[in-house]
Amino acid sequence: MMSQSGMVGGRATRLDAWDKVTGRALYPADMSMENMLFASVLRSPHPHARIRGMNLAAARALPGVVSVLNGDDIEGPNAYGLITPDQPVLDRVGSQVRYVGDAVAAVAAETPQAAEAALALIEVDYEPLPAIFDPRLAMADDAPLVHKDRQSNVLHYVRLRQGDLEAGFAAADVIVENHYETPFIDHAYLQPEAGVARMDDNGQVTIWAATQWPHENRREIAYALGLPEEQIRVIQMATGGAFGGREDISVQIVLALLALKTGRPVKMVYTRPESLVTSTKRHPFYMRYRTGATRDGLLTALEIEIITNAGAYASTSAAILTTAVTLATGPYEIPNVSIDAWTVYTNTPPAGAMRGFGSNQANFAAEMQMSRLAEALGIDPVELRRRNLYRNGSTMHTGQVLPQAAGAVKTLDLAVQQAAELGMKPGRGGARGASVRDLAQRGKRCGVGVACGFKNVGYNLGWDDKSVAVVEAYPDRAVVKVGACEVGQGSTTVLAQMAAAVLELPLSAIEMVVSDTNVVPNSGSASASRQTFVTGNAVVKAAAEAAQRLAELGPNPSPEALPVIVEYTYHAPATTPLDPETGQGEKPNFTYGYGAQVVEVEVDVETGEVDVLRAVAAHDVGRAINLTNVEGQIEGGLVMSQGYSLLEEYVLWDGKPQTSTLATFLIPTIADAPAEIVPLVVEEPDPDGPFGARGVGEMPMLPTPGAIAAAIHDATEVWIDQLPITPERILRALGCLST
Repeated sequence: MMSQSGMVGGRATRLDAWDKVTGRALYPADMSMENMLFASVLRSPHPHARIRGMNLAAARALPGVVSVLNGDDIEGPNAYGLITPDQPVLDRVGSQVRYVGDAVAAVAAETPQAAEAALALIEVDYEPLPAIFDPRLAMADDAPLVHKDRQSNVLHYVRLRQGDLEAGFAAADVIVENHYETPFIDHAYLQPEAGVARMDDNGQVTIWAATQWPHENRREIAYALGLPEEQIRVIQMATGGAFGGREDISVQIVLALLALKTGRPVKMVYTRPESLVTSTKRHPFYMRYRTGATRDGLLTALEIEIITNAGAYASTSAAILTTAVTLATGPYEIPNVSIDAWTVYTNTPPAGAMRGFGSNQANFAAEMQMSRLAEALGIDPVELRRRNLYRNGSTMHTGQVLPQAAGAVKTLDLAVQQAAELGMKPGRGGARGASVRDLAQRGKRCGVGVACGFKNVGYNLGWDDKSVAVVEAYPDRAVVKVGACEVGQGSTTVLAQMAAAVLELPLSAIEMVVSDTNVVPNSGSASASRQTFVTGNAVVKAAAEAAQRLAELGPNPSPEALPVIVEYTYHAPATTPLDPETGQGEKPNFTYGYGAQVVEVEVDVETGEVDVLRAVAAHDVGRAINLTNVEGQIEGGLVMSQGYSLLEEYVLWDGKPQTSTLATFLIPTIADAPAEIVPLVVEEPDPDGPFGARGVGEMPMLPTPGAIAAAIHDATEVWIDQLPITPERILRALGCLST
């Protein structure tokens, strides 16, 4: 596995950079075709109701309208979902709507204006039904059922037991117990959902859209419409942000349906309010953590209860809950652990995958507990973490032994060392003396906080995580075909770098062909921080075999002997599910990434406003294939999580969205980002990773909320246990506002 070309570990320019900055890259909303129709969807205004009647006649008679469809026009199951197909594509008379935004009917018309006018003419007779919005209340035996064919609103339950909890708390000198809450938030990608579909002369329907997994889209479209997968083709266009939100279906099935029914190309572009109403959200978590420790700071016991809001449909809620349980302790070794966790249907927008996949919420609670334990014990918060962090050979609460966990301590030590050189010392009062800057005269106080985090790489809990790559190699160039979606994370460039290194070619000699289900193999989803590891291995092994076969041809191969084509299917190391009774599992995940962050904030105690001034973020990535890309992921993840910590909340009142634009769902801008972010790359090579690489996409999200909350406490001496930490919540904690 040669890297003489210098492609691994360097700072290669991203392959898609010039097309994006010059405007040559085509996004779904940029597409236009001859004879194209425009689609719109009628959505439920009710969080829960039965459709007693639907009249489409007036809409169908409107000039310019070509097709008006509801669930009766779908010959297949009319259901989709990443794991459980429980969400209808379109409703019909007699069916139920389960959240504000459920799709009722679809229109295709000659102009966007005609399509919107037709929606206003569709008459729907709704019978409102009792609705439930809080998952804690939805668990009650007498709660109204979101899905009437179920006996309970509980979608999934996870139970974990390790050691002797009672004995663990008996051995503790200090016990800290608190409740934590995190909100619905939206992915808020700058490109709203959009796409185009067209049926060709052979009856195959092609859908151009932004997606994280074209092959899964193809499967779901075919299933919902009752078609063979071969009749569906999905092509990923340039994608303006994803973060997990484009794993779930948005426009794809409706577009395919309308293209089939009309025989014409059909385009649909969501408005921002439509995107905010319909897109999946990060799950709200309600968490109770009870942690015990000895007076010298060794953790003895941890009891956790977690309730998450799945929303109206399942999406990936069960998998997210189980993943959260496997990571709920934070990266700390605790001998006695008890966890009970539920995810629950409600009449709110469906919750689904978002960068971190359930680890963000649990890590916030785990780190808050560590900071509060440090205060209760009078131990430095860095030292408390260092004493309990995973090391090589540590045993997780799931029973998994960690052969490679040295990165946990290394990232903490490196982050703290770099922060100290910048004058940032975590701990009570650590920043106030070092960063005066006349803050007292302006009613502002400075604080520094620290937090750690860890996250699995790849699919887990018994799922077969595999990827297929095809390498077509010539002596002076190569074509690499993979189904790995480029959604801004830089995977296409990283995969090309690895192929170039193995084949000993310059990066310019590698042609990447990606994300067209008719052309490339299935490389799995652009999620779980997995593409560098899993598809990277597939590319490396295919390229290595191709290089060997080229070498065997000798120095003067005949023209007909070229090219060499190798298809390789890589299976990641096998994982095991959790035992349903104990939650124990020998290997729930095949590898983990670790990180630590130190953050400095400035709090205006008169207004409650928080500015994040500086941040140091150290992350173990195994091996950095593209150092610039890794640093960008660290910086971007930190700022994205800063928004989760301080700004972002998707607000519902009685199930009705109050957050309809990006003016009311605030995300950080460059003006909000820290003036200085120091990304530190730790490289503890993974023995199974390509060139030792592990992955980094999600990990920088994890420590930030805990570090910011600790820094706010350092500045104000108050703890805020609910995200986002808004000015109002700070002022209430300070006693400046009545409750």
